[in-house]
Amino acid sequence: MGLNEKVEIIGAGTAGLIAAKRLALHGIRTNVYDRKSVLGNQFASGILSIEGLRTLGIDYKHAVTNTFYGARLHAGNETLTIISKKPKAHNIDRMLLARECLDEAETAGANVVIGRQIGKRELEAMHSNGEIIVGADGAVSNVASFFGFPKIGRYVLTYKENYKTGSIDDPKIVDIFFDNDITRGLFGWAVPVDNDTIELGVGLDSGNGNSRTAFDRFVKKKEINDILGRNARRLGGGASIIPIGVRKRFVDEEKRVLLVGDAAGQTKSSTGGGIIFGGNAAIMAADAIRNNINEGADLENYEKAWRSRYSKEIIAHSIVHSIYSSMSNTQLGMLFAFLRKLGIEGFLAKHGNMDEPTKMIKSLFGRA
Repeated sequence: MGLNEKVEIIGAGTAGLIAAKRLALHGIRTNVYDRKSVLGNQFASGILSIEGLRTLGIDYKHAVTNTFYGARLHAGNETLTIISKKPKAHNIDRMLLARECLDEAETAGANVVIGRQIGKRELEAMHSNGEIIVGADGAVSNVASFFGFPKIGRYVLTYKENYKTGSIDDPKIVDIFFDNDITRGLFGWAVPVDNDTIELGVGLDSGNGNSRTAFDRFVKKKEINDILGRNARRLGGGASIIPIGVRKRFVDEEKRVLLVGDAAGQTKSSTGGGIIFGGNAAIMAADAIRNNINEGADLENYEKAWRSRYSKEIIAHSIVHSIYSSMSNTQLGMLFAFLRKLGIEGFLAKHGNMDEPTKMIKSLFGRA
């Protein structure tokens, strides 16, 4: 092994490009391929924690369209209002973020080829040549399928649309709607993209129906009509798919294949968000590849490192997801009322963490 080795990354999403940048900075020859001619998932939402964004090493600031200080969580007839004194999250334009990731990867020295589909023949050739392959090709990963990785058991289907409203009551607050008659498995949302544009969306377990049908029901809710107002103008939208649950294995040492991001199922099941977990996975994968090439270290060290860092968070997100997905709307409303009496609004305003719920648990029991 040596520095003449080449790494092939399939998929030029955020995780793939972060890995490519990191590998190129390590001096490793890196090619990235994506079948799409335009990068960035315009149909995926872009609420990302400020703390999480800072861990990715991306100059994301020009992709910020709005900044949030809190959220209103709705269930049944109950609402929890969680407002922080400090900004907690940004709304990110996913297309602009993809462009920044592309520019940074190419500046570091990676070769990025967009508009090129990598099929079975190309994957077989890469494997036969002994090249390291990184599958960063999304929830329905061709790389994972071709190399026989364990399947992901559950997916969430989403649909979103943007509306021009003219004005928004409070553009610094996100509204989340838990309604298990419509969105069992996730929730609905109303996110101010900027001062006069709002994103409406729904997510639901793939076994619970069609996301577009759920969206049509969601926008008929009185609360949503109140948010939109009378003069809202629809701008269009689309659907996407999110894995819920990490693959049982996402490194094949013998075949020299690694999966990152949605291809590995590295998402938060409670929200469907994956950029922070997947982006950090990409950094860990790149470092493991460098150590493999330079020192002969196992590629599996990447999976060990990621699970060591995130397993507790994945479990915590899964517990939250299971709780709210299993309840009726009446039970959810009763839970919200009970939590309010316990002072959960003030607690979450101070200690809330979108990415790492275990930090909130430690704060709750006075250990941090």
